[in-house]
Amino acid sequence: MKKSGFVEGTIIATIAIVVTKILGMLYVIPFYAMIGVQGSALYAYAYNIYVIFLDISSAGLPIAISKIIKEYNTLGMMDAKVRAYRLGKRIINFISIAAFIILFIFAESIATLIIGDLQGGNTINDVAFVIRCVSFAILVIPFLSVSKGYLQGHNIINVSSMSQVIEQVVRIGVILGGSFLALNVFHLSLTTSVGIAVFGAFAGGLAAIFYILKNMNKHKKELSLDTKEKKDNITNKEIVKKIASYAIPFIIIDVAVSLYNFIDMVLISRTMTGLGFDAHTTEFITSSVVTWSGKISMVVNAIAMGLTVSLIPNIVEAYTLKKWNLVESRLNKAMQIILIVCIPMVIGIAMLAKPIWSIFYGASDIELGGLVLGFYIFISLSANLYMVTSSTLQSLNKFKTVYITTLIGYLLNALLDVPFMLLAHHLGFEPFIGAVFASIIGYTFSVISALYILKKDHQLKYKETGKMLGKIIVPTVIMILVVLLLKLVIPLNLVSKTSCIIYVAIISVVGAIVYLFIAYKQGILTAVFGKEYLNKIVKKITFGKIQLIK
Repeated sequence: MKKSGFVEGTIIATIAIVVTKILGMLYVIPFYAMIGVQGSALYAYAYNIYVIFLDISSAGLPIAISKIIKEYNTLGMMDAKVRAYRLGKRIINFISIAAFIILFIFAESIATLIIGDLQGGNTINDVAFVIRCVSFAILVIPFLSVSKGYLQGHNIINVSSMSQVIEQVVRIGVILGGSFLALNVFHLSLTTSVGIAVFGAFAGGLAAIFYILKNMNKHKKELSLDTKEKKDNITNKEIVKKIASYAIPFIIIDVAVSLYNFIDMVLISRTMTGLGFDAHTTEFITSSVVTWSGKISMVVNAIAMGLTVSLIPNIVEAYTLKKWNLVESRLNKAMQIILIVCIPMVIGIAMLAKPIWSIFYGASDIELGGLVLGFYIFISLSANLYMVTSSTLQSLNKFKTVYITTLIGYLLNALLDVPFMLLAHHLGFEPFIGAVFASIIGYTFSVISALYILKKDHQLKYKETGKMLGKIIVPTVIMILVVLLLKLVIPLNLVSKTSCIIYVAIISVVGAIVYLFIAYKQGILTAVFGKEYLNKIVKKITFGKIQLIK
């Protein structure tokens, strides 16, 4: 079984993330077309509650198990290493079974919480049915996460990364194939079809588990799974405490992000129903905000995910050596990359929201769908900054700060959702806009609080990031003007996906070139990425024909 070095492992893991995210974006185009607004709302209800329970039962475990296995393996404590893996499996089996039972038994109560008194759309029985269908995935996905962590702890990245791709491919195959057969061949109900689709998470997890176990069984000796080592002087209680201490901070972060979506889903649905909106509009907006806009924003979120892969070990290294100037430099660099890359992406997607929505979900309800995406995409920017600052805090073992800033940010979002929605409605805007602003405020508060505490406790400064943010204004404004001009001269037919694809492609490429050219001329790109790294990128893109001036 091939082991990977740090750089190779990072590249493999990043490629796996990119592939799964792209697949996760593309499958929604045919799926949404098959199930329509009501079916997509039903899918969103089940999937968002499933993600919360999944985060509770498994988030953070791959990292926790990986760190523990790496530690014990390095120290030659083979017995403790294997016991940690087996204890991790027992713990996760107990938690996942408990989560499954709660979801399955209380599905109707959860469904009532989500849609309340909504009439004319999906019923409580419909929502309860799909929740029960997706609950089976809780029995397999958490177990999969522990096995991934064990492999990663041995620097075996390729197997765990490939299992991630296999899981996504099988899941999407069941979603698309199952939905198509249910609706068009067997002529089953929409609820049954969506139930089959969400069951795809169970099928994908099962396929990934078979793949991982097959590879682990082939290399039992290498992984110390078939050897009886001398018992190490570490108790099971100590191992369990270590697993909990490593996993809980990551669980809290992932659950918080999922809860943002869940609280929005419940409060948007309830508030819009109370304001007298019909079932179609309420379910369309609710599912668009909490699920379908998020599918498109994956491309923005992937940047922060890729950053944290390398940021955490680098911050940990600097912290271990007590080189606070290096911690400051790396945190600032991460924030600068987020701002430089994400600001133009977010603004560009917002300006092209309607044709992008049409590409993914068709021209039906295009005005409302484009409006939702245009506002929602800005949450991605604040969420990315939150991910980077939270990862930094965790790397510095400031777990209490993570808990406090995350909890207060979440409570702010929950408390402001309804008042902001009512205010937006009173001012003549769509109510969901208030919920979007509430989420942005929640994330922003967490980010500012984290940065303030880091500055107070460790004298970290963010002057360079502030300067960089000021410099970004010029290329961003010029890019916006160019995009507005192109929108005036390039024809667009929102009903035609081909027309929308060509329209988005031309404007995106031209806008990106303008932004990057001006940013380079201002010295922004060189300051953040370095001349040598920029040269490598340009040479690869142009096949060695163009090189930046030295």
